Amino acid sequence: MLDIKRIREDAAGVKAALAAKEYDANDQIDRILELDVQRRELIGRSESLKAEQNKTSKEIPAIKKAGGDTAPIFARMKELSNEGKELEAKLREMDTEYMNLMLSLPNIPDADLLPGGKENNEPLRYYGEPHKFDFEPKNHVDLCTSLGLIDYPRGTKLAGAGFWIYCGMGARLEWALLNYFIDTHIADGYEFILPPHMLEYECGLTAGQFPKFADEVYKIANPTDEGRMHYMLPTAEAALASYFRDEILSERDLPRKMFSYTPCFRREAGSYRSDERGMVRGHQFNKVEMFQFTLPEQSDEAFEELVTKAENLVSGLGFHFRTVKLAAGDCSASMARTYDIEINIPSMNGYKEVSSVSNARDYQARRGSIRFRRESTGKTEFVHTLNGSGLATSRVLPALVEQNQLADGSIVVPEVLRKYLGGIEIIKK
Repeated sequence: MLDIKRIREDAAGVKAALAAKEYDANDQIDRILELDVQRRELIGRSESLKAEQNKTSKEIPAIKKAGGDTAPIFARMKELSNEGKELEAKLREMDTEYMNLMLSLPNIPDADLLPGGKENNEPLRYYGEPHKFDFEPKNHVDLCTSLGLIDYPRGTKLAGAGFWIYCGMGARLEWALLNYFIDTHIADGYEFILPPHMLEYECGLTAGQFPKFADEVYKIANPTDEGRMHYMLPTAEAALASYFRDEILSERDLPRKMFSYTPCFRREAGSYRSDERGMVRGHQFNKVEMFQFTLPEQSDEAFEELVTKAENLVSGLGFHFRTVKLAAGDCSASMARTYDIEINIPSMNGYKEVSSVSNARDYQARRGSIRFRRESTGKTEFVHTLNGSGLATSRVLPALVEQNQLADGSIVVPEVLRKYLGGIEIIKK
């Protein structure tokens, strides 16, 4: 959520910044400012009524003691009470509209981002060289099928389109990737968190996914739960962002670095492109997610750390990939800046994102009331939150089998994964 003070002081600047994100906030911000003035007026009037009620009620005993007529006093008290109830009803209605408008505003992009959409994304650096084959390479679907790594038809039979089953060495290879990611994060001093896979609405609200994207998750119907919404997490970020929700941390607690392994559940709308077969886009996939809570002044340093960690994970697998700085309009609604790590998948003739590293600044912290107490002043401030995939496997594994394939259809196992596979160097039929 944005700071209302910033909107009050620089509405034109906020509108321009959100326009760079391809979001027209003009009417919305004008209405927010209008409601902000009206709310403060109502709050002021309500407080005045309460003060008068308190003052009047204190006069009653003295009037009674003096034998005076208290009827006018009680009549006035009733008037004040009725007016107060009317004000409270108006304020509740106004608060609802105000909060809905505030919660639906996206985050302000960092000033150094190019405006516009993905056409303005900037590749920052490339690692390695594209793999060259002296034979006709196969795509990952055919390779995984022929090697018995993935069973696509039975995955569809069990759960529908967009699902698959890891089998035998495929399951072991998937688990090896996850263990490689997990061991690396532990070695880097990150705390391992295993969160619930089913979350409440407030988690999506804090992360910035709700209310706008509430219909893009898998909701869970639970008629015994009095209408409370639960949903399957689309990413561990949704859980980790709420880890300290409604809490005040001490300055010395920060930065707090953690990571989670979870399956992720996403509703993928529309049809897939012809090059997005197999595991590249699905309704359920495995991911290790990095997350940091930091002091505002440590936010940029933390971002660079997460980007470097994601790059090192991909580099450790021996892949050719690139790091891309997203334009303002290609960053998600909650994020102020994002770098994508994009891996080369030969059959797709291009790059696919395997990690997005993002800085939300204080946007999520405001939504979740996550603060810290500054030691020098004793005052509370909002933390900054950052997240990054470290990594998602559903695109890493296709890249692995395609980039590491041999002419006979077997797969060379990256050296960093061999210890998790009992020393196996090549996966054959």
